Amino acid sequence: MTKNSEINGKKDLSLEQKEELLNVLQARFEKNRNRHKELEWAKVQEKLEANAEKIRSLHEMEQTGGEPDVVGYDKETDSYTFYDCAVESPKGRRSVCYDREALESRKKHKPENNAVDMATAMGIELLTEDQYRALQKLGDFDRKTSSWIATPPDIRNLGGALFCDFRFGHVFVYHNGASSYYSSRGFRGSLQV
Repeated sequence: MTKNSEINGKKDLSLEQKEELLNVLQARFEKNRNRHKELEWAKVQEKLEANAEKIRSLHEMEQTGGEPDVVGYDKETDSYTFYDCAVESPKGRRSVCYDREALESRKKHKPENNAVDMATAMGIELLTEDQYRALQKLGDFDRKTSSWIATPPDIRNLGGALFCDFRFGHVFVYHNGASSYYSSRGFRGSLQV
């Protein structure tokens, strides 16, 4: 689990923490209008205030350096999509291998955690390749770092996992052994509210 986690049935954020988070999210929303040109903050905030679990997830995203922001709205489900929009892979989620199986397979020098379990504990999902590519249309992310992405079962079953970065003006998708970890690789998440 993430450090200082209050997810999964633990206590709600204090009123002060909630207000502080909403202020940070609103300021980021207003500063980055290119990510959500047609959307209004008041409607996003209304959705958030009706869902304490999603607010806790966004708090975890923020606390681990993700800088979550709204990147879309789905009319069919009446939900807003948040992605981690930090310029580099979130600092509080780096140096992790891909999943629990990969973590347990390491004999030496095990990392403290893994991306899949951390995302689950936070109540978010790892970005897919398509989501990662969509994020890169909103700015240049991961120019110095890389981020694990959701890996298809056929690749994972063979011991691999996928990660992405942005170099030379392009998104690159790579593979690595799922048990590998690096100080410059973390993961980005998505959340539907």
